[in-house]
Amino acid sequence: QVHLRESGGGLVQAGDSLTLSCAASGRALSDYAMGWFRQAPGKERQYVSAISWVGESKYYTAPVKGRFTISRDNAKNTVYLQMNSLKPEDSAIYYCAATENRNYMYGKVSDYDTWGQGTPVTVSS
Repeated sequence: QVHLRESGGGLVQAGDSLTLSCAASGRALSDYAMGWFRQAPGKERQYVSAISWVGESKYYTAPVKGRFTISRDNAKNTVYLQMNSLKPEDSAIYYCAATENRNYMYGKVSDYDTWGQGTPVTVSS
């Protein structure tokens, strides 16, 4: 089973950028499609973006489209989420998740098999 660990979160100001990383271990990342989700206090986990196993297909939800970029480096067993023009409403704990359906592009939480522990992002106004 793959194990996931996110990093790169922090406290930034509105308009700043952050790049989150999700490092995989225990199994090749290329076995999985990957998703990024986020969860703000008191709110449900929200789908952010997904990328297929070789990276040829990507999906972004409306709140982040045009500002966030998902990418992956299977040789480094790492998935990234580049976040630009951050807004206070982007503040949340960000989670990466893996699904063995390697071309999966959807945001159904239960369809993802493995989750990281999350990394917090706080955007001040």
